[in-house]
Amino acid sequence: MKRFSLLACFLIFGNALIMQAQTVGQPLPVWQEGYLDIHQINTGRGNSALLILPDGTTALIDAGELDLTDPRTTSPRNTAAKPSAERHAGEWIARYARKALSFRPDPAIDYAIMTHFHDDHMGAPSSASKKSPAGGYLLTGITEVGEHIPIRTLIDRGWPDYTYPRSFEQDPLVTNYRQFLAWQTRNKALKVERFQAGRNDQIRLLKQPAKYKDRFEIRNLAVNGEIWTGVGSVTRQHFPELKSLPPNQYPNENMCSMALRLSYGKFDYFSGGDIPGVLQFGAPLWHDVETPVARSVGPVEVQQLDHHGNRDSQNGFLLGSLRPRVLVIPVWSSDHPGHDVLARIYSQQVYAGDRDVFATDMLEANKLVIGELLNRLKSDSGHVLVRVDPGGDTYRVIILDDNDESFRVKAVHGPYESR
Repeated sequence: MKRFSLLACFLIFGNALIMQAQTVGQPLPVWQEGYLDIHQINTGRGNSALLILPDGTTALIDAGELDLTDPRTTSPRNTAAKPSAERHAGEWIARYARKALSFRPDPAIDYAIMTHFHDDHMGAPSSASKKSPAGGYLLTGITEVGEHIPIRTLIDRGWPDYTYPRSFEQDPLVTNYRQFLAWQTRNKALKVERFQAGRNDQIRLLKQPAKYKDRFEIRNLAVNGEIWTGVGSVTRQHFPELKSLPPNQYPNENMCSMALRLSYGKFDYFSGGDIPGVLQFGAPLWHDVETPVARSVGPVEVQQLDHHGNRDSQNGFLLGSLRPRVLVIPVWSSDHPGHDVLARIYSQQVYAGDRDVFATDMLEANKLVIGELLNRLKSDSGHVLVRVDPGGDTYRVIILDDNDESFRVKAVHGPYESR
């Protein structure tokens, strides 16, 4: 008993020191074993989330980079490049990851997870993209991340044939991406897998799995319309068979997005890519992917908004089922988030209780048009880090300066208690 008490005191004291060190104006303390870090990285060019799991295993969910030759990318409709346009988003993401992983002698991405094949989630090759000196593919998004930091396993929704719901042979994004995969598997020992709905062992702890047995899990919820039922690893197909549809009515790319739930003790986190949940007029019910996914998720502490909070996302059933205490909006466009989406998020009729909302880079245009609801944001700019304490009972939200690579703490929110 005495030995246990001394250990408990040591852990409490150690955690207190780390929390005290998370001081506004000071650099972020490096991750330590037992903590779970979820970094929503703001590059101004698309989505990317870096996860450092409790044993030091790492995962990167998406690495977006918009087409740099598209006039919209640098227009007032979109966010500015962060920290600057000196480097492209993929390189900024890799540099961010290397700094966050400075505790490892071999900084690497153990799992890279591409939720779906859109430029703001994987990168768009263009005439502005550099070419890989060795591989010959263009460097953008995930292909540029892999140029600067090793990726061990890459998981996407299409491997190995990339034919659902139609062939990607004429898609320049996926063609360039597949060239990257081919070279990396031949020369860098990259492993590539297709995301499999229902599984809870495809993305797992690699360093000390036994230490966190029965306390940590990543559950694959959905991909390509195949959705976990909540029972064992059983799934069901939500989309109709393709042979029953004309090609112009096939599921679109957002509908095919991956969705997953991360659980650590009492703490749960939901990430659903760009799955939609609000039907357009006249659309069939199966276009709503959020509702069947939400049936198997249950309440969560933190949710990354689906589809950046675009107007087709965050339906009432999803919000009422997940009841997130904290919501994170990855913003790169002036339509992130929709006004009606914010109204649902803050509605006490959808679900009761407090909720705090954080955005990576809210545009001034949104603030002028939407007004009061955006004034409720706890933070409207900066990298958003959710740092979960050992065991998962409590967590904090830490806002980091995105104007440079200092990892300077701008604000600390919490602690929040996991349910």
